[in-house]
Amino acid sequence: MTIQGLNSPIQSMSVYHLLQAREAERRPIRVGVIGAGATGRAIALQLGTPVPGMRLAAISNRTPEHAERSFREAGIRDWQSAQSAAAAEAKIARGIPVLTDDPQVLTRCGAIDLIVEVTGTVDFGASVVLDAIAHGKDVVMVNAELDSLVGPILKARADQAGVVLTHTDGDEPGVAMTLFRYVQSVGLRPVAAGNIKGMVDHYRTPDTQRSFAEKHDQDVRKVTSFADATKLSMETCVLANATGFGVGRRGMYGPACGYVRELAKLLPPEAMLSGGIVDYSVGAAPHTGGFVIVHEENPYKQTQLAYYKLGDGPFYVFYTPYHLPHIQLPSTIARAALHRDATVAPIAGPSCEVVAVAKRDLKAGERLDGVGGFCAYGLIENHRTAREANALPIAMSDDCVLLRDISRDEVISFDDVRMPPRRLVDDLWQEQMRRWPLEARSGAGRGQEAIAEALI
Repeated sequence: MTIQGLNSPIQSMSVYHLLQAREAERRPIRVGVIGAGATGRAIALQLGTPVPGMRLAAISNRTPEHAERSFREAGIRDWQSAQSAAAAEAKIARGIPVLTDDPQVLTRCGAIDLIVEVTGTVDFGASVVLDAIAHGKDVVMVNAELDSLVGPILKARADQAGVVLTHTDGDEPGVAMTLFRYVQSVGLRPVAAGNIKGMVDHYRTPDTQRSFAEKHDQDVRKVTSFADATKLSMETCVLANATGFGVGRRGMYGPACGYVRELAKLLPPEAMLSGGIVDYSVGAAPHTGGFVIVHEENPYKQTQLAYYKLGDGPFYVFYTPYHLPHIQLPSTIARAALHRDATVAPIAGPSCEVVAVAKRDLKAGERLDGVGGFCAYGLIENHRTAREANALPIAMSDDCVLLRDISRDEVISFDDVRMPPRRLVDDLWQEQMRRWPLEARSGAGRGQEAIAEALI
């Protein structure tokens, strides 16, 4: 393997050098993006630069006009439509990017090496991921809603099929996990990890966030989920499932502070040392990115860390001061395709989940409106605690009908709702519960039974 202009073969296995080689050999990683919302367009823009050794081969979106906009903004003018996997393969083989409204055209296309799933949906997103896995495609999910709910069982399906399934660097779970793996690789012991957050207000709604969403060309429900802590809880749940960490309490501690390194003194030591926790800071400089806290008891090492201005210990905060999903995602694509390495993925069953909590007083007969709506916000909770309370995951709450009145800030349970007609994610969630059952305990594991009963 050589790079044009170099006289000797590549000795490095680094992502950079391997991508340079793929570019020189005209053998790029061919990427299909499914979803053309704000995040999907930003990803298409970055891939269309193009990234060396990588090409945006196709975009699928249910509304083709949005996919056309993605191509235009990425500077790609010569795309063509395709209505079958065979047609797409023929066009991509000739270097022609493809647009389609059918995701299966991409998940089943032999000329696509990897799928980026950025639909922002749960049930539809799950169908895309499963079809890609079934057809031997590596998948990068930019979808914390789906990953936090059924990521473990999707990862098990991917492992069985011999493909890579991963969340992405650039989104906060990937930023923190990349840093987490680094500190582990140099012999440090991580005990906490999480997000650097600007604000949290559980009671924000699409009405309060509409002007912000319009100003920034974003989906209003997505923006609402950013503000009301649902997305924060989903992102830290993805991180918890990838590290095996839990939470110190429902919703995490989220201390406000001026600088992220203050977390070393603000998070409870006993929680960090009892198996590790995910958490977040509010208002702390650098105001974005991810952090990892390590614990070090050795007095000589403490002296060295103090000398390098990391504090007095025994807890030390490392952080990354940015998160740029569209820019950092190509690194995740390359690591998956070239090194078979998942940036961030569940290590086993769920450590945590994100439960639905009433955003206001709710009345029997009301229909819940899911993530980023008017009815509920999501809070991260330890998996065992959530199952013992029979809590309803917020990502499954859309279209559930309340059977009783619920007070504001009360956790909604499966017993409190009538489920909608059976969905794919209901089946996946039940499969996940069966694969990683709780130890037998009174009151535990009612979630599977409640769904089954509701769908009879």
